[in-house]
Amino acid sequence: MRRFGCFLVCFFWLSLVWGQRIGAIELVDAFTGQSVSISDQGPDVTMVFIVTSLNCPYAKLYEERILDLHQQYSGSNVFFALVNPHSWMEEENQDHMQQLTWAQDAGIPFLMDNEQEFTRQTGARKIPEAIVISSGPTGYSIAYQGAIDNNAQSPASVSVRYLDNAIQDILSRKRPGPAVTRAVGCNIRTIH
Repeated sequence: MRRFGCFLVCFFWLSLVWGQRIGAIELVDAFTGQSVSISDQGPDVTMVFIVTSLNCPYAKLYEERILDLHQQYSGSNVFFALVNPHSWMEEENQDHMQQLTWAQDAGIPFLMDNEQEFTRQTGARKIPEAIVISSGPTGYSIAYQGAIDNNAQSPASVSVRYLDNAIQDILSRKRPGPAVTRAVGCNIRTIH
């Protein structure tokens, strides 16, 4: 009976996250100063957002892997962007964000979530955390949320590439499985 209860809790939690609708969100790219909106991407574009920051050691461990995924899916109707939920902090402001040259050189927008609107709407809690948003008949929704892969500290020891698998599933017009994983990293600090 206890296992059944756990199953029900997990089932309801997954059903709440899968397909969670996303409203109109517009954030500013720290590199260009241009506004980036989810609705600007078009209905055929899969949007991959990596919630990250400048000072989280886990985020630094994933930089090369994020770059590799961006390069792998360039030209595949996949839009990549980094989102900084700490851009309201002095040590994470736009001037500091502009120093993230690997992302700027690759053409990956680094979006400032100054009011944490994106963070609240998606329920992101960790840095780094991947959020894949796709378009459907009822608007934009979260198709995958969670870890990039199953080994933050050692890229060579990764055995499951959650984000890569989710993108492949979506591009193949399948539901990602799993649609939710537990991200490991630094906690997101909320605005007080």
